[in-house]
Amino acid sequence: MTAPKPRSPQAVARLALACLDLTSLNDDDTEADVLRLCERAQGLHGPVAAVCVWPRFAALARRHLPAAIAVAAVANFPAGGDDTDAAVRDTRAIVDAGAQEVDVVLPYHRLQQGDVAAVANLLGAVRRACDGLRLKVILESGALDDALVTRASQLALAAGADFLKTSTGKIPAGASLRAAALMLDAIAADPAAAASAGFKASGGIRTVADAAAYIDLVESRLGAQALGPARLRIGASSLLADIEAVLAGTGSGGARSDGY
Repeated sequence: MTAPKPRSPQAVARLALACLDLTSLNDDDTEADVLRLCERAQGLHGPVAAVCVWPRFAALARRHLPAAIAVAAVANFPAGGDDTDAAVRDTRAIVDAGAQEVDVVLPYHRLQQGDVAAVANLLGAVRRACDGLRLKVILESGALDDALVTRASQLALAAGADFLKTSTGKIPAGASLRAAALMLDAIAADPAAAASAGFKASGGIRTVADAAAYIDLVESRLGAQALGPARLRIGASSLLADIEAVLAGTGSGGARSDGY
């Protein structure tokens, strides 16, 4: 493990912005909402890494974003069911829309039941369906104990995940530093993934201080070379407002939203 270097709130904000997956996954999202999201993604302080939307909006987002901003869309979301055909249909729709990234929910209920084969089969089918795209596997870590977080991480990496992602943001327990550490340790321990796989924190990350905690953790487990959008993402919607406030000099970025 490496000790993270001290960073100013402004430095954290700039890094968080470059690694941000600006997200809107509300049930009632409209085309107008997605267009506003695409506009926000190209702000005064620079672009985000990606915009993450429902598959039905992926083509719209792609048409209204520059090539430098990726489009991500979700599959098997948010329930993480075990219907492989449905997950593959979601994935193919994302591919056909011209998106660059797929965020798929691991069938974590099956994992809780000990059905490792069902998990591997679904993830493998999705990986094959989006060959050439970046695949982020959502573990829904807030629903799993430590051992299952580690096992889910291993299964996702074995299936060819490019990123491990904490949460859907749709259950009460979102991202946690404890689960993140387990996921990062799984990446570091995998000879095929240690130098290439990434980590995405998502679910409850609202302030620059929140982001700083995950940035430090990634650096401590994977090294400073992992601190960039190729290997670090932060999935959020409200975080951008705090990033912009810090970079504009009107916010301190100094309070974590969990109260610590």
